[in-house]
Amino acid sequence: MADSLSFTGYPNIHLVASWLGSLEKILEQHAEGSHKDFRVFVSAEPSSTPEGHIIPQGILENSIKITNEPPTGMHANLHKALDNFNQDTLEMCAQEFEFKSILFAVCYFHAVVAERRKFGPQGWNRSYPFNVGDLTISINVLYNYLEANPKVPFDDLRYLFGEIMYGGHITDDWDRRLCRTYLGEYIKPEMMEGELCLAPGFPLPGNMDYNNYHQYIDDTLPAESPYLYGLHPNAEIGFLTQSSEKLFRTVLEMQPRDGGAGEGGGMTREEKVRVVLEEIMERLPEDFNMTELLEKAEERTPYQVVALQECERMNFLTQEIRGSLHELNLGMKGELTMTSEMENLQNAIFLDTVPDNWTKRAYPSMSSLALWFTDLLVRIKELEHWSNDFALPAVVWLAGFFNPQSFLTAIMQATARRNEWPLDRMCLQCDVTKKHRDDFTSAPREGAYVHGLYMEGARWDTQTGMIVDARLKELTPAMPVMFIRAILVDKQESRNIYQCPVYKTRQRGPTYVWTFNLKTKEPPSKWTLAGVALLLQI
Repeated sequence: MADSLSFTGYPNIHLVASWLGSLEKILEQHAEGSHKDFRVFVSAEPSSTPEGHIIPQGILENSIKITNEPPTGMHANLHKALDNFNQDTLEMCAQEFEFKSILFAVCYFHAVVAERRKFGPQGWNRSYPFNVGDLTISINVLYNYLEANPKVPFDDLRYLFGEIMYGGHITDDWDRRLCRTYLGEYIKPEMMEGELCLAPGFPLPGNMDYNNYHQYIDDTLPAESPYLYGLHPNAEIGFLTQSSEKLFRTVLEMQPRDGGAGEGGGMTREEKVRVVLEEIMERLPEDFNMTELLEKAEERTPYQVVALQECERMNFLTQEIRGSLHELNLGMKGELTMTSEMENLQNAIFLDTVPDNWTKRAYPSMSSLALWFTDLLVRIKELEHWSNDFALPAVVWLAGFFNPQSFLTAIMQATARRNEWPLDRMCLQCDVTKKHRDDFTSAPREGAYVHGLYMEGARWDTQTGMIVDARLKELTPAMPVMFIRAILVDKQESRNIYQCPVYKTRQRGPTYVWTFNLKTKEPPSKWTLAGVALLLQI
């Protein structure tokens, strides 16, 4: 029977979305009357977003589905990386010890970059399709370079692996820095002297045969923990918390959407929505009077321009909120026909999520609707206080801006005008104070005091004025007030400095704002591997 089995294959059908309808019809036509031993194999990769779910339901329902789950954990990933080679591979290079050492280090690097994705944005700003091909090609390059050079060209190898083989997938500059840092830690001359640890408690093995490398992993690799990736244990707490939130959110969204009363005669879906709708309408302040504000701000200083822009953008948002809620209210009363946009708004309010049409006009946020609206009211209050006389507040809430970059740029513009410096030769200096918001009564002569930032991956020690390891279970400790001022680029400190990215939310990636140079006694690479960043919202 096995000899008579025949098949047709359609690989990577997710790449031909427009043809999938035709494929479904072809399969339907040949389903009847075909040989009982004939098989059709199709392959596709999973999509991480609902928009990517393009395979027709008919194909999915009529198929026996087989998935190839990647291994989880460093132990399984490292074994799987090593499984791509054998004893013959280890013996094929003339510089056998050097080849084996770097091969094992690259296998560990491959396992780390693949498994680090589970930590979300703290692992990688974006998710990348690192694969076995990257690993095997890197080893081929390693072999060719060692055969052609009497000395190990560490710089060349790190560049090829980090910028081309693996770096070819990477689109984010901070992720590229992370990749380079890993290679700088794993592939360096110290590895030939037996002084290199790939992770705490896991030294690079010496000259062994293939089976002994596998045995070495089983015997020596520490238990799975964020330390294996250079991350703080808090990263795992954050990862598990977000996974739980995602699970509960999915369960909540799967609730039936009928309008019946809840258990025990509780409020109906419509009643719950109406309560929230009325509360938002009641608490939402009036729009800013832009005509009056423009008359007040006669000087048009950089800070005044920022305040006017923020007020204008806030008006766009509040007008959208007020208008869409008014329409939904009429629709729920039966005075307007319910449209799909109104239904989406109703569902979002019921699920306590920020509606899409509000998000498009708002700032990035990962908060629920209730927290988001409370935050919105605080932002409006801050703007009202600032736009009263357009005097710069004693301490500015940096997270309260739609566009924090505009305020940071205004600091440079104001300094450039005062000192007649060229803007392209300036940068921002960040000095972390030992004080909190209430300790300040007036703004500084130059620059600005800012508050409302949090550190993820580490913490700021006010006693030493340095970045230090985070305390367990303190995921995002608050930063003290920071003094931001503009200086000339050539006066910028470069020693004992960690270039810390600032993001609007824990989502990182596209929410990048600026880079603040923070003091450190530890090597900056430690904080790079730990994914240390400043966040404006948590």
